[in-house]
Amino acid sequence: MSKQLIVIATPEEIGLLQDRSNILITGVGALNIINALRDVPRDTSIFNIGYAGSNVLKIGSEVSVGRVRLYHPNVNYPEQEFELFGNVPCFTSTDFVLDTDIKEPCVFDMELAFILALGFRNVTARKVVSDNLSLKEYKKIVEKPNGE
Repeated sequence: MSKQLIVIATPEEIGLLQDRSNILITGVGALNIINALRDVPRDTSIFNIGYAGSNVLKIGSEVSVGRVRLYHPNVNYPEQEFELFGNVPCFTSTDFVLDTDIKEPCVFDMELAFILALGFRNVTARKVVSDNLSLKEYKKIVEKPNGE
């Protein structure tokens, strides 16, 4: 039987959880994900929840992630895509996304594609929209006690 692990980037995201067992706080971004998960068995079930920006989805919306890939706005080449069981695309960037030409409703994070690229395949991801591509909106959400 594989282990189950809840993976979040920041302590502020603990407020998004009802079940607070088996939590791994990785830190934000690719290098933190790689360091935090490098020794975790790849058959571990991962539940990734966290804040994400969105181009058009309402702040506070909770979405289930479907298609996942890296986001490089200034480079045009095919990226590996991953499919989860949700219905909203998630684009993983190495920077905070402040503008995009993507029109379909989606979310932007800084970790999920890297979790999948490490070889984890039993992954579920839910994202809570913290901002509409605004660092100021994001800071307002995460600075509230317990994310409320």
